Amino acid sequence: MSTIGFIGSGNIGGAIARLAVKAGHRVVLSNSRGPETLADLVAELGPNAAAATPAEAAAAADIAVVSIPLHAYRSVPVEELRGKVVFDTNNYYPQRDGQIPELDDESTTVSELLQAHLPESFVIKAFNNIFQDHVVELARPSGHPERSLLAIAGDDAAAKRTATDLLDELGYDAYDVGPLAEGWRYQRDTPAYGLYFSAPFTWGEPAPAPRRLTPEILEPALKAAKRYRDM
Repeated sequence: MSTIGFIGSGNIGGAIARLAVKAGHRVVLSNSRGPETLADLVAELGPNAAAATPAEAAAAADIAVVSIPLHAYRSVPVEELRGKVVFDTNNYYPQRDGQIPELDDESTTVSELLQAHLPESFVIKAFNNIFQDHVVELARPSGHPERSLLAIAGDDAAAKRTATDLLDELGYDAYDVGPLAEGWRYQRDTPAYGLYFSAPFTWGEPAPAPRRLTPEILEPALKAAKRYRDM
């Protein structure tokens, strides 16, 4: 049993927490509004769930999940996450996050930005291109014929193995895209973004049913990715 600490416990964070508890892990949830605002989610998840401040969740974590609006990434605790694997689920939405020059000129990527903020942690980009409801709906045990995969990127081989093992327990195979610098291949507005929808989806409308994601579907989408400047 590991402890998964959540910096942000909204739609994606909450979904991952549900899978973690189901897999037998402890979860410590946090958000920017205070532990008391997470009482309903903690009650739903049961005795292996607790709420705390972000610093407390980070300190308690064996592995952490950062799932907050990107503009708040500098609020992620640094010292408490030193030496730990940190999943980054974020995407850059300028209309929400404001303009971030180094992302606008593509001199770095979203997860590299978090890695620079957490220089002694091991950031893994994952869960950023899957719809919140599909996180739980598509999870399957190892060996299941309908098992899906999740793209991961990271700069440390041991951290990738840790991430792969956790994803396996949560119900997914991992597909290694390469270093964090290659994480742009499944960022917002690329072909690999939202591949889990079975039909085209427009935000604000009912979401189509999910579909199983296989290497045969993911690989061509990753290869077809274009930089924003080339779109």
